[in-house]
Amino acid sequence: MAKRAVHRRARKVLGEEPVALVWCEIHKPIPTPPTEVHRAAGRGRLKPGHHWLLYVGAVVFFFVVVPVMVIDKLGTARRDRPNTHPSASGRDRARDRRQDPPNRVFDGDWNLTAGGLLLRWYGHSPNPKRLVMLGRDRVCIAASPRRRLSPTKADDFRIVAEFPLGQVRPEGEAGQPRGFATFRLRFADGSWLEVGRLGEPEDADHFLRAINGGAA
Repeated sequence: MAKRAVHRRARKVLGEEPVALVWCEIHKPIPTPPTEVHRAAGRGRLKPGHHWLLYVGAVVFFFVVVPVMVIDKLGTARRDRPNTHPSASGRDRARDRRQDPPNRVFDGDWNLTAGGLLLRWYGHSPNPKRLVMLGRDRVCIAASPRRRLSPTKADDFRIVAEFPLGQVRPEGEAGQPRGFATFRLRFADGSWLEVGRLGEPEDADHFLRAINGGAA
């Protein structure tokens, strides 16, 4: 379970004991909104920030690993003449990929509640993790201002969005495989937002049971 510091902070910012809470993330890329919509929302960032070590790793990869891979590839090409005619199965796989439906992280309408929440998602924090907390009569989303955080120890998060239960309904199946569980926030205007990468398996299980009316 999330550490005492997290629960203590949750009680403080909510002003009550949370019914359930779970760390989660937008587990798919946020689609690019129309230019005018993005401009009207303040041109907020649509991707999470990254720690400086990630950029160092990227530089090492492109200037050290990639050249080695290219050299190795050229050597292999000289030994083995490539087949310039893709197989039928290869063409079928490519066709299937083109026909795959696009990933949907929300309902697609940027003018509704879920779209507005997405436009501000990384404006509250460059860290992708958000803490969704269920109160007795509301759902709150909290974020830490830090670029890096430990979801088991974070104690500086603050509420960045709050919705009465009449305006939002969390939906998700209990008993989902750990590591693959997701849930949706469905809003009264018909829009919805899906999140995943639920942190702390026990918190995730408890949260999913709670939104199914099962428990505490």
